[in-house]
Amino acid sequence: MRFSRVGIIVLLGLLTLFGANCSIYNKVIARKNVVDGAEAFKNRKLDEAEALFRQAVSRAPVGSQEQKTAELFLARTLHSQFINNRTLTDKAEEAIKEYRKVIDVDPKDNSSFKAVANLYDSLGRKDDWQKWVTDRSERTDIPNEQRAEAYTSLASKENTCANDITEDPKVKKTAQKDGKSVFTFTKPENAEDFEKLKGCVQRGMDLINKALALETDQVGNSKGLNVKPLSDKELKDKNDFLKPFESARSYNLSLLIQSMRLAEMEGRTADKDKFKADADAAREKFKELSDVTKSIKDELEERAKIAAGEDANSNAAKK
Repeated sequence: MRFSRVGIIVLLGLLTLFGANCSIYNKVIARKNVVDGAEAFKNRKLDEAEALFRQAVSRAPVGSQEQKTAELFLARTLHSQFINNRTLTDKAEEAIKEYRKVIDVDPKDNSSFKAVANLYDSLGRKDDWQKWVTDRSERTDIPNEQRAEAYTSLASKENTCANDITEDPKVKKTAQKDGKSVFTFTKPENAEDFEKLKGCVQRGMDLINKALALETDQVGNSKGLNVKPLSDKELKDKNDFLKPFESARSYNLSLLIQSMRLAEMEGRTADKDKFKADADAAREKFKELSDVTKSIKDELEERAKIAAGEDANSNAAKK
């Protein structure tokens, strides 16, 4: 956002000359505060940026673009101050409030949603994190990929819970089979840990299946995507759309492996074999999408190299 100081002075003069109302005056000053605050933030003068964004929030007309921008920038500044000093929990708490104001206006603002989730996690507010992400996953007024990302985030916690138990050396052991070393899995010594494992696997599978159910034909038809004719923006938008589903497929594979381990512990050989087959299929599905996002990444990087080379040649020719 650019707003020159000369332009501000001229506009203020015109407002005075023509008797413009206080609302327009406040809007102009709020915009100036946002511009100056953004510059201070860029230069890591966070206290100065905070003060300027607060002034912008207080001056900007309710519902104006200036107010929305100031609230978002204030949230990011408070968040940055907390990141720099984790003892400033009051900054984190206020950042959450400011981010939530932004999301109330624009539910599709995924970066602000993630920022709140990150802050809840950093503050150790597990219940608030769980509710925040769960509510997000169940919203029908946001894109499918954002809901899938929320479901996957919840499932990832359950996968970590299960993995912490099945990776315990007392549970995961090495044995010899057909002359090769293989891993075998036995029940945890603590019965409570075993019940916990079963719960984590079941909840994780339920959540990841909800994420996968949000896939559309656009996801399924992306296999073998020809990236060459797409513009940079189209490539970035496509990548942003596909990445959450790539992650969902990855965690689906991980949770199927956890299900396979659990079946082995309980002696359910047929179920173990089925989960293994499902995991093999899930691995292929994940690779399909991973290949697409990799091709997008490679294409964007190649274009950036070409652009950098052209800029270098242009600058050299001017000398």
